[in-house]
Amino acid sequence: MLTILTKSFAELSTKELYDILQLRAEVFVVEQICVYQDIDGKDQKALHVIGFKNDKIVAYCRIFKSGDYFDKASIGRVVVAANERKFGYGHLIFKYSVEAVTAYFDENSIKISAQLYLKKFYESHGFVQVGEGYLEDDIPHIAMIKNQ
Repeated sequence: MLTILTKSFAELSTKELYDILQLRAEVFVVEQICVYQDIDGKDQKALHVIGFKNDKIVAYCRIFKSGDYFDKASIGRVVVAANERKFGYGHLIFKYSVEAVTAYFDENSIKISAQLYLKKFYESHGFVQVGEGYLEDDIPHIAMIKNQ
């Protein structure tokens, strides 16, 4: 069972922040073999959507109000620990994050920068591709938008 909480940067404990950064590095740097600057100075503006299983962080997203990342509200750093993906936690945390954008920011339009191989995943949540694909940190990405 996944328990999902939303916290501001200031509300994160030191351990939670460490565990979030460790999970992001595990997947985005090590698993995807992509050397990039994950700690980008944007975490302080984000709301952090954290999925806990047995008190361990296994899923995560960060959400932004419009203007803090893109011109529209946005969701990023969507990640689930490799050994937990088979449980559908990616869908759970992402659905919660979409709802959190509306609940916390009262915004109905969301933009994401999606890794191309996850296009169908995001389409299943109502997102559509806008524009051409592009490389971000040498990984193919596409911009996607959902208007609720």
